[in-house]
This record gives sequence, structure tokens and C-alpha cells, in this order.
Amino acid sequence: MRTNTTKTKLAEGKVVYGAIVSRFAPDIVEIFGAIGFDFVMIDCEHGPMNLDQVEHMVRAAESFDITPITRIPNHEESTILRYLDRGVQGIIVPHINTKENAESVAQSAHYYPDGRRGMAGSGRAHDYGMGGADSTLFVNSQVLVVPMCEETEAVDNLDAILSVSGIDVVHVAASDLGQSMGNPGREKVREVMGQVIPRIRAAGKSCGAGGNSPADAAGVAEFINLGANFITVSSQALLRLAGQDFLKRIEAAL
Repeated sequence: MRTNTTKTKLAEGKVVYGAIVSRFAPDIVEIFGAIGFDFVMIDCEHGPMNLDQVEHMVRAAESFDITPITRIPNHEESTILRYLDRGVQGIIVPHINTKENAESVAQSAHYYPDGRRGMAGSGRAHDYGMGGADSTLFVNSQVLVVPMCEETEAVDNLDAILSVSGIDVVHVAASDLGQSMGNPGREKVREVMGQVIPRIRAAGKSCGAGGNSPADAAGVAEFINLGANFITVSSQALLRLAGQDFLKRIEAAL
């Protein structure tokens, strides 16, 4: 495993930006690396990618120095293991609603003495056995563990979740959070997010903000000013915005 530059930047107090890529598209990963995004979220919760394709997406990320992080489909120990063994440098884990959920994820993502991750020292995560005797300790130090706070149950249990050692970022997701609130509207959801974000940072964890519109830079900035420092945005939404902007500029020039 390489040094996790996104984790390093978070430790330095910087804000990091990631593009969500939901389909097998190594070239899109490379483009976001080339333009200076910090990480790519390889979305395997909603996207159709298989594990072999994830590994190719990781190779694309490595070639353009962008951190490969995968949103996995569930928080089962076997799922966490298989994605991490592909060489991803972090996992974003949906629907973590309790302290017990968070503890299980943290344990499953780390080797002894920090956890119980299954050992495959000759695999990709350990440079095919070339990582040396201390490779497990290095991998532990570089993996980024990101549980998602996306239901009202998680908000209710937030202090307990934040007490768990081994989680780095708590990622607050607007869409599912709003759904669990009964879809009360954008402003109500943002109000709850505005309360949750400072609580996460006050507990010493980094905080993610998801469900962002690329057209709403002011809204993203508002979350950053509240403490969010792990920002995700859909690559498809960015493409749509760029396409719409291109058409408008052409029409204005005619």
C-alpha cells in the first residue's frame, strides 16, 4: 500500500475533495487525479462494479496519485476484507447507526494489534509480499475508515459512534438522512447537518459532507466553514454542470 495522501492532508488540517464514480471508468479516475482532486469514491453501494473492476480502478488512481476509496455495499466483515485486499486505501461504509456497528467496522479494517482483519500478506495490499515484516502496521496507519451517518438513528447515537477508536471520518450524507427524516425538504436536512458537523469535529474526527450539488458552491462552503473537511460530489453531476455551462456560453456567444 502507498502512503495515503488524503489521510495525510486531513491530519494537516486541510480540506479534501473527492469525486464519486459509480461505474467502471478508469479514465474518469485518471482525469480527476490529473485535475487535482484528492480522492475518488469508487461507489460499489449503488454502482454495478465487481471486485476485479475495482482493482483496475485502484490502478488508475495509483497512476495519477489520487487516493482510491471505495464505498462498499454493506458493513459485513467479509465485504470489508475483500475490498481492502484489492488495494483500496479507504472504505466508506453505509448505514452505521450504532457504536457496535462502528466498532465492528474499525476492527474489521485493521490488523492486529488494532483489529482483526484477515491476513493475506502476499496480496496486493502488501505489495505481493514485498512490504516487509512491518507491512501490517504500515497498512493500519494508512487505511482510512469512514462510517456514514445517514439515518436519524445514527444522529441519535452520534456521541457513542464518535467515541470509537479506529474511525477517521464520519461522513454525513444528505439524501438518505433526509429520507430517514421523512423527506422534510432541503433546508431541514441542512439544518440537521449543520448541527452534526461541528459535533463530529469537536470529538476530534474529520467530517464528511455528501449529497452536494456542484452548482451550489456557497452551500458547500457553508459546510466547510462549519467544519466539514471531507467533501464528495458526483462525477456525473459535475459532467452535467459542465455540459450545461458549455451550451449556455455558446448560446451567449452567438
